[in-house]
Amino acid sequence: MKDQAENLRRRLEARHNQSMARTIAVLSGKGGVGKSNFSLNFSIALSQRGKKVLLFDMDIGMGNIDILIGEHSPYSIIDFFENDCSLKDIITAGPGNISIINGGTGLTNLFSLDEDKYTRFNEELSLLLANYDYILFDMGAGITQDSMKFMLCVDELVVITTPEPTSIMDAYSAMKFINSVNKEVPLFLVCNRVFTSKDGKEAIKRLQNALVKFLGLETVALGYLPNDGIVSKSVTKQMPFILFDSEADVSKAIMDIASRYANHSFGGELTLQRSHFLRNMKRYFLGK
Repeated sequence: MKDQAENLRRRLEARHNQSMARTIAVLSGKGGVGKSNFSLNFSIALSQRGKKVLLFDMDIGMGNIDILIGEHSPYSIIDFFENDCSLKDIITAGPGNISIINGGTGLTNLFSLDEDKYTRFNEELSLLLANYDYILFDMGAGITQDSMKFMLCVDELVVITTPEPTSIMDAYSAMKFINSVNKEVPLFLVCNRVFTSKDGKEAIKRLQNALVKFLGLETVALGYLPNDGIVSKSVTKQMPFILFDSEADVSKAIMDIASRYANHSFGGELTLQRSHFLRNMKRYFLGK
């Protein structure tokens, strides 16, 4: 018993002394804006900057990260909850030296965890947080009351929109919903599929102005991605566009976004706080 206690103490001390991964949820108001493609290529862009990155497909039952990379994993988050696999066991190696946990199919109540399942999930996530620099959660399209709880746990939220008015309104509605529950979580904006840099800047500025005017909500613009034909070609080839053609305009743009994020190049807009992901998990899932 003494040896076990000593080992536990050392593990806790090691975890305390290690820096915790930044947790990022990527979301959109509705589907069809390229959210998963952004999550995948953004993860690889961060990895190419020397960071250890885990991409977690949280679009349970509708996940498509494995389709985008053309590799079907034998394991998914379903195996963690239903087959008692550990999170470490279900991690697979992805392209660009990233790690991936797939969403799988058939599980609809991931966010409605009982205390036992929550405790196990929390304990294993805490180990992963010590082993990565970034953990990205590719959320399902839209927001539900249950998925909202999870999004409120992460350190930052990245919202994907396009210049289309309906997409901007969907993104606005999603952030309004988030802000009504938690006014402190940092929000980043990325505009996808822009035809000109002017379109991208104007779309983001319109959205930011509306958020400030009606909600008093400040957000950070990470950048925009051009409507590049390379993207559809890479999807057909089931290869991330940043690896399919690293010199393409969209690939350079995602690298710029990753650089801006990783370097905290936000000017005076935002100061990133220490991660409280595990504490938030306990608060929002157990009410403690």
